[in-house]
Amino acid sequence: MLKHSVYIAAHDSDALAKVSDAMTLIEGLQAELPGMLDLAHGPNLDFEQKSQTYSYGFIITFTDRAAHLEYETHLDHQAAGALLVAAATGGHDGIFVADLDVSAQL
Repeated sequence: MLKHSVYIAAHDSDALAKVSDAMTLIEGLQAELPGMLDLAHGPNLDFEQKSQTYSYGFIITFTDRAAHLEYETHLDHQAAGALLVAAATGGHDGIFVADLDVSAQL
């Protein structure tokens, strides 16, 4: 399984509106992509004071890399990505992405 984690530096109301629009597009993909198992998203509460830059994030669980590639190439994902880049402080530099293989063992 793969956990796709995305965090966005978006702090003003216009930027957060774009993030909301992007999340609506991504939520719609759950019904279309069987390999997209779940989606969780929300504001970063940053209890440990280590990630103040990133105000919002989401995590998607995919069955495998093939399912993730299907998501990557979907037009709604591409539109959502464009909205997130437009919302993020510094464009691409204002987005942090990590893809975790949660089935791997050390």
